[in-house]
Amino acid sequence: MNDDVPLGLLFGLLIVLLFLSAFFSSTETALISLNRYRLRHRAQSGHRPAQLAEKLLERPDRLMGLILLGNNAVNLTAAALVTVISIRIGGNAAIFVGTMILTFVILIFAEVAPKTVAALYPSRLAMPAAIIYYPLMKLAYPFVWLINLMANSLLWLLGIKVEGARTNSLNTDELRTVVSESSALLPKRYKRMLLSILDLDDITVDDVMVPRQEIVGIDLEEPWETNLALIRESPYSRLPVFRDDIDNVEGLVRLRRVLPDLAAGTLTEQRLLDEIQEPYFVPEGTPLNKQLVNFQTVKQRFSLVVDEYGDVQGLVTTEDVIREIVGELDADSGPAGPDVSKQSDGCFIVNASANIRELNRLMNWELPTKGPKTLNGLIIELLETIPTAGTGLTIGSYPIEILETAEHGIKKVRIFLPTETAQEKLPVSDSS
Repeated sequence: MNDDVPLGLLFGLLIVLLFLSAFFSSTETALISLNRYRLRHRAQSGHRPAQLAEKLLERPDRLMGLILLGNNAVNLTAAALVTVISIRIGGNAAIFVGTMILTFVILIFAEVAPKTVAALYPSRLAMPAAIIYYPLMKLAYPFVWLINLMANSLLWLLGIKVEGARTNSLNTDELRTVVSESSALLPKRYKRMLLSILDLDDITVDDVMVPRQEIVGIDLEEPWETNLALIRESPYSRLPVFRDDIDNVEGLVRLRRVLPDLAAGTLTEQRLLDEIQEPYFVPEGTPLNKQLVNFQTVKQRFSLVVDEYGDVQGLVTTEDVIREIVGELDADSGPAGPDVSKQSDGCFIVNASANIRELNRLMNWELPTKGPKTLNGLIIELLETIPTAGTGLTIGSYPIEILETAEHGIKKVRIFLPTETAQEKLPVSDSS
């Protein structure tokens, strides 16, 4: 370089090159650190810099080629400039010192510091950078294409496919983690609903169905006056109609279709039979997400769950599926409802036929849900016998006392909260 060029100009050019190096380094980190889903939302909302950034990131290999081309060109030019400056100041002996100083300056001021800022605030740097890089990519495309051709060919020889590696999709577990970690942005209720939707494929109709022994329906073998009283007092909008046994189901009746006749006192068994619809059956073990789609497909809201032999095991409705997503739909099913009652000493009296998942959801408990669906079934499975009243056990960290039993199972239990104080109230044997 001509010795007539002032040193001040050379230092000025060096400072410009360092700024360019910092720009390339920081924007590389910022673009790669962008949240792709937030970027896509902003792009779809019409934000022009976000649209440009999304287009650039569609081919990250080309973007990296452009950035590294610019960064290396700037750094090599800076190194040549430092060599000239070093010779002008101290001769050939100063080249080594100048190179060390340049290395330190680039490392701190053009690499570590800019990349740290970019990692902390990627959007603030990436959006303006996209406006610069997009036209720059058009201008430098031949060089970028050649660089990528050689680089991708080398990766291909090593067995790495660039095209197949580009994906932004999330599986269910990853999406569940994203929702769980977004608690600061989502209300707790909405987060719980989203997680419940993601859990639908792990929950089956067996988990939410009304068990066979609790199905309320119209038995045509009963006296007609008994069935009329059942219809008048029923809290349900639909009832199954069967003869003697639920396995002999004849159909389903929507009570609102017979209410005018009921009010007029003209409802007869034949009129009821005229209004029944074909029963809809689903096999046990059907995932809830699939069953929800089934309900939509067949335009039904009520189905009977059957086992492999065709025997009815329970009943599931669309309300049961929705309740699994949004929680209880009425106030009567809370802690003061029919399954759970809180005592003055802080323990809870629980109907042993209560569904475990429902108890966990209502009470924020953590009773095990793998295996039996009801509390009665869980206790009997653990003890391998029907216990007598007064028997104590611990399930997980919950001390439980059997209060009332019947010939075929447990009726009521007392559950203590998992605290040392509660556990001292009852000597228990660990069955967890």
